[in-house]
Amino acid sequence: MTTWVLADGPAGTQRTAGGTAARPATADACASAVVYGSLPVWARAGFSPPSLAMPYVLGARGDIAAVLWARHDPLVMPTPPGRNNKILWVPKVWDSVGSNLQITAQRLVGGTAVGPVQRRTVAGVGPSIVDMPTPGCWQFTLRWGRHTDTMDLPYSAG
Repeated sequence: MTTWVLADGPAGTQRTAGGTAARPATADACASAVVYGSLPVWARAGFSPPSLAMPYVLGARGDIAAVLWARHDPLVMPTPPGRNNKILWVPKVWDSVGSNLQITAQRLVGGTAVGPVQRRTVAGVGPSIVDMPTPGCWQFTLRWGRHTDTMDLPYSAG
């Protein structure tokens, strides 16, 4: 079960969203947690103050961060009017300047991939709007330059 983790207490102490109990990010709980707290040091460029708390997900290998823009249900499908599924992709290593981020995604149900594979390309590696066809837990395989990482992102029902 995925839990929102808030790291806004003293010395990075953690507590669950809502204060007392864990709650899944979606009906199909994702394997990786959306964390609310200071970004990793290597992902803080451009944020002021640098320790600004943000919701984010780290890749399984820790080589990329997906910075999200809302504390509650940051990704939703379908998107309500006036809202986007904005993700700032921040790779730990920038050795391939000019390369695009290639995304292959598939919805997970109970840890099993179901439905058609979705493909997206983000020009460069940076800000994007990434929509999936349905709500649920989506496993992303991310490729940029010579690097690959994976993460699960929850898309809530809009």
